[in-house]
Amino acid sequence: MWWFGDFLFDFLTIWVIIDPITVLPIFIAVTADCDRATRRRIAGFTSLIALAVLAFFIAAGQIIIIAMGISLHAFEISGGLILLLFAIDLVIGAGKPVATDGSDKASALQRAIYPLAIPSLAGPGAMLTVILRTDNSRISLLEQIHTEVAVALVLGITYLLLLSAGPITRAIGTGGVNVVKRVMGMVLAAYATTLILKGFAQWLNLPPV
Repeated sequence: MWWFGDFLFDFLTIWVIIDPITVLPIFIAVTADCDRATRRRIAGFTSLIALAVLAFFIAAGQIIIIAMGISLHAFEISGGLILLLFAIDLVIGAGKPVATDGSDKASALQRAIYPLAIPSLAGPGAMLTVILRTDNSRISLLEQIHTEVAVALVLGITYLLLLSAGPITRAIGTGGVNVVKRVMGMVLAAYATTLILKGFAQWLNLPPV
């Protein structure tokens, strides 16, 4: 049963990096003005897009990074900058009303792509983790399959968690959603800043942040 221990390690690693619990309040903030059907669409789009992105990095991420000479630290810094911009918008932005015409499906897809799927779920940390856990030079084929299954399982659980956002939103009301939005913006801003500083610290061989 050694393979189970390896799979459990992969699952826990992916769970911690993707952190579905942290994404839930972000989902609540982003979909506060959406009806139930739209929230379900956004939850589905978010999970599928994140799965597609991470599957792409499992299959070709290592090849692309090596071919383009991209630094892993550059990944962290750029991901942190993108997340910081979104966090600032959460704290001080006025928000945009959901579309009520035929474009609401496009709006749902746009919200799912950014900021939920990328960079909240499939962020730089998750991308780098799946690349390292499927390194052909160090990781066996079975271990790589474990990583792929773990990613799919974590995102499946994430989808179920996002579906619970509707009752939570109704329970806390508009005022509660606004509070969650601002608080999560501050937390995300701090996390994004940490990613940026960590990337620079590792690049410049400075003490850990």
